[in-house]
Amino acid sequence: MEKDSQLKLKLSVLPKEPGCYLMKNKRDEIIYVGKAKNLRNRVRSYFTGAHDEKTMRLVSDIVDFDFVITDSEVESLLLENTLIKKHQPRYNILLKDDKSYPFIKITNERHPRLLVTRTVNKRTGKYFGPYPNAYSAHETKRLLDRIYPLRKCDTMPDRLCLYYHIGQCLGPCVYEVTKTENNKMIQGITNFLNGDTDSVITDLENKMQKASEALEFERAKEYRDLIHHINATMEKQNMLTSDMTARDVFGFYTYKGWMAISVLLIRNGKLIEKKAEMFAMNDTVDEEFNRFVFQFYELDSNLKPKEVHLPVSIDPAILNKALPMKTITPKRGSKREMVDLACKNAEVAIKSRFEIIARDERRTTEAIETLGDVLNIETPRHIEAFDNSNIQGADPVSAMVTFIDGKPDKKSYRKYKIRTVEGPDDYESMREVIRRRYSRVLREGLPLPDLIIVDGGIGQMNAAKSILKDELGVFIPVAGVKKDDKHNTAELLYGETAAIVPLKKTSQTFYLLQRIQDEVHRFAISFHRNTRKKTAFRSALDDIKGLGPKRKQAMLRAFGSVENMKTKSVEDFQRIGIPQNISEAIVEKLNNNS
Repeated sequence: MEKDSQLKLKLSVLPKEPGCYLMKNKRDEIIYVGKAKNLRNRVRSYFTGAHDEKTMRLVSDIVDFDFVITDSEVESLLLENTLIKKHQPRYNILLKDDKSYPFIKITNERHPRLLVTRTVNKRTGKYFGPYPNAYSAHETKRLLDRIYPLRKCDTMPDRLCLYYHIGQCLGPCVYEVTKTENNKMIQGITNFLNGDTDSVITDLENKMQKASEALEFERAKEYRDLIHHINATMEKQNMLTSDMTARDVFGFYTYKGWMAISVLLIRNGKLIEKKAEMFAMNDTVDEEFNRFVFQFYELDSNLKPKEVHLPVSIDPAILNKALPMKTITPKRGSKREMVDLACKNAEVAIKSRFEIIARDERRTTEAIETLGDVLNIETPRHIEAFDNSNIQGADPVSAMVTFIDGKPDKKSYRKYKIRTVEGPDDYESMREVIRRRYSRVLREGLPLPDLIIVDGGIGQMNAAKSILKDELGVFIPVAGVKKDDKHNTAELLYGETAAIVPLKKTSQTFYLLQRIQDEVHRFAISFHRNTRKKTAFRSALDDIKGLGPKRKQAMLRAFGSVENMKTKSVEDFQRIGIPQNISEAIVEKLNNNS
């Protein structure tokens, strides 16, 4: 109530000017940054009216907000970007992959080299790109290396290297290579990277013909393969326009509270790359779209084209002022068709993603429904699974995982150190952990699972059922899952006699059981390893006077394990802040225990 009244008070005094707002959670963390033309209207809209699930989740976390007034909407866009970078809010869509895109470079050297680089310095060479797909850049360079034998070495060696012997370098370290020869190769590479491959293919066809006539069939085959490789490479780059202007074409599509944005990068009339992003919307379409485009170019200044084309529904005014390139919304013709194509890509991307999710959910729903049918119980939407772990009875532990609607619910996982069992008794360990788990569930009024799965056979099943029925007076179906000799899920057991439940190994239901068993086993083993490590550490060093928890933690951070500590000297322990007398005692104790 106090939270609501405080928010209402702040909302009532919000200005109507443009600016940025910063939403905060109960820990005073900034969880969302947005911009607005009218701060009062925009911020109030979060707390009034109906919202989709994503926005409701954001609003439920908001306990306070702050704001910054700006002179204009453009300035608020710039400030918003700065604040998002600074605070990294969890609800903002962050293009965090701060990578720059690679270029192909011909260096300005006496004997030039062909490189793939992400750093652009136009004084040091000639650049082609960018190539948002790094693999494509490297593949293109490898192809050009086979056609044009420029120098490969960073520094000139004093003898011929492998590249000379395989025909990919003219060997300027030993032989004279004239400027004319280098310029001829540079021109060929330039023509190729600018889209003129006809002359290259003609030259290779002539060389192939001559090699064939000279009965050099291996060399002729190499030329033929190069021609095929070039044709295959160029087929991937469909010609979209005869206009050579470098432009990026943006399209978007919204669906079920999500937005997909597709970007077509067009250079020299060719589509060199398509990029697509999809994210939950927490703001208006225009705000989300403008934020995305601005961040897109903030990541890499070298990526900027001469023009940016947007859908007609987006007002280009803000981005025109915020970005250095021309921003337009084509109304007709081939440019409008390219924008429509980008929008179509966005629509297909988001609908395909949701279809995949829907199919996965359908398969999972069918799996748990089938599991209920074969066990003759209600559909087990809430499943809890148990596994014990110990080595010859040492450091026994148990673990429980929870699956809700066929998916792991990790916040509900639980770990148990076995307290009452001496030696390797799997049945008694199961009784203890079932007793502890469901005594607490009943005491705290927590929901009971629809099905309990134990790792093991009739012994483990009966141990669990005896506690549930005889001690706690509850009935929860209990099934067992057994492994084969290779430790893979083999059989589902159920009923008083632990009969094998017939399930096809290829069914989604069997696959669900495998996932549950693998997950609980992984969780139990991980917990057991950590417990053993701590126990071994304590047993080896607990008797040393002056060695407390903080110093033990420092030792573990520095050396990783007791085994590693056994190889260390007194000086090694002193270097991490352990006093000499305690360091000597540690070394002596570890050596005596070796």
